[in-house]
Amino acid sequence: MIPPKPAPSTRPGTVARLARGFRRDLLSALPAKLYRAWMAEFRSPLIRTALCNDPALVRLVLQERPGDFPKSARLNEGLAPLLGRSVFVTNGGEWAFQRRIIDPAFERGRLRETFPAIRDAADAAAERLGAVAAGGAVEIDIEPETSHAAADAIFRTLFSLPIEHRIAAQVFAAFRAHQDAQPIVNAAAILPWPRWLPRPHSRRTRATAATIRRLIADLVTARAAAIAAGTAPDDLATKIMTTADPLTGRGFTPAEMVDQVAIFFLAGHETSASALAWSLWLLAAFPDWQDRVAAEAREVLPAGATPDLAAISRLTVARAVFREAMRLYPPVPMMVRETTRPEQLRGRDLPTGTQIILSPWHLHRHERLWADPDGFDPGRWDRSEGRTSARDAYIPFSAGQRVCPGAGFAMIEGPLMLSLIVRGLRLERGSADPVPVARLTVRGRDGIRLRLSRRLP
Repeated sequence: MIPPKPAPSTRPGTVARLARGFRRDLLSALPAKLYRAWMAEFRSPLIRTALCNDPALVRLVLQERPGDFPKSARLNEGLAPLLGRSVFVTNGGEWAFQRRIIDPAFERGRLRETFPAIRDAADAAAERLGAVAAGGAVEIDIEPETSHAAADAIFRTLFSLPIEHRIAAQVFAAFRAHQDAQPIVNAAAILPWPRWLPRPHSRRTRATAATIRRLIADLVTARAAAIAAGTAPDDLATKIMTTADPLTGRGFTPAEMVDQVAIFFLAGHETSASALAWSLWLLAAFPDWQDRVAAEAREVLPAGATPDLAAISRLTVARAVFREAMRLYPPVPMMVRETTRPEQLRGRDLPTGTQIILSPWHLHRHERLWADPDGFDPGRWDRSEGRTSARDAYIPFSAGQRVCPGAGFAMIEGPLMLSLIVRGLRLERGSADPVPVARLTVRGRDGIRLRLSRRLP
C-alpha cells in the first residue's frame, strides 16, 4: 500500500490563492509539479516567492551562504504570539547570542546525562499504552498519547519533572488549538505590514499562545527560585539559565527564557509527537516491519532490564523506521528564508526580500531524487540510494548552522519509544486512515487512529 498523501491542488498557484489554501493546509494548497520541479516561482504585486527543491540550492541557502538567507521576517509574524523572540525566529547577532547560550546544553556529552530522563519518559509511555490495551483490543487516536509522551520527555529533560496527565492534555489541546487558530501565512505575511501597526492575530490565537506561555512562565519562575536557593537539579533548564554568553557575559532574562522554552516545546514536543505518531501508524500499516522492530526490541531491550545509552545504537531497525517516517511525514514541512540582496538562482532573477521556501515535504518525496518516493521502505537507509539521498535531500532537522540543536535527543527518544511500545503491543490500522495536514507540524486532520492489543510472548 501507499501511505496517505494529500491530493495536490489543481488550480493555478497565485500567491493569494496559496495564502487562502495555507490557512487550511500547507500541503494540499500546492501543485503536483513541485514533486518534480527543481524550482518554482509564485508572484504577486505584494510578495515574491520561490520554492527550491534543487539540492544545490538547499545547500547554498542552509550551509554555504546562510547569512545571505536569514529566517523570513514575514513568515515569523505568524509565530510571534507563541515564540516571541526565540532562537527559532531571530537572525544575526541576536540569534548568535542565543545559540552561544543554548548550544552547550545540547552538546553530545550531555546526552548521557539526560538519557535516564528520556528512558523514564519512554517507559512511562509504554506503560500507559499497555494499560489502555489491558482489557483487550481497543481503537484510539494515538496523537494525544504521543503528545503526552513527548511532553513528558521534554518536561523531564528540561525540568526534571514527569508531566501530569492533566497538564499533558492541556498542553496538547493548547498546541492543537493554536495550530488551528494561527496558520503560518497570515495577513502580515502577505502585506508589507508596518512595524508600528498591531499584528492581525485573532483573539483565539492570542489566547492559546498565552495559555502555553503561562505554563512555561510558571516553570521558569520556579526554577529561578530553586537556582537562587541552590536546590536546582542539574538538567537542561538549569544549564541554560546559569550559562552566560562567553562574549558579553550576559545570560537570559526570565522573559527571554520563556521564549526559548516555548521553542523547546514546539521543537521537542510538537515535532517529536508528530514523528512518533506517524511512525506508529506506519508500523500498523506494515506489520512485517512492526514484527522486526518488536523482535529487535525484545533482544536489545529485554523486559525488566534497564538499558543504557549504548543500547540505543543497536536499535538499527527502529532507527531506520523512524528516519523513514520523518522522510514521509517531516514534522516541520517547510522552512522559509528571504533574500537580503538581489540573487540569481537557476537563471532566475530574484529581488531583495524574495521569500525562499525549502520544503522537506517535497524534497523528501521528490521523484528525481528518491526511488519509490511515496512508498514506505526503511530498508532504503541500508542501501546506497538511501545514503546518497540522505546527504542531498533529507533535512528533517534542517542543516548548516541552524540545524536543530536537539536532533541528537530526537534520534534517541524516537527509536526508543517506538521500540518499547511495540515490544509489548500489536498495532493495527484504525477504522479510518489518517489524512495528513500541515500547519506548524504535520498531523492527522482528524487524528491518527490505531487499534492496540497485547502482543503475545
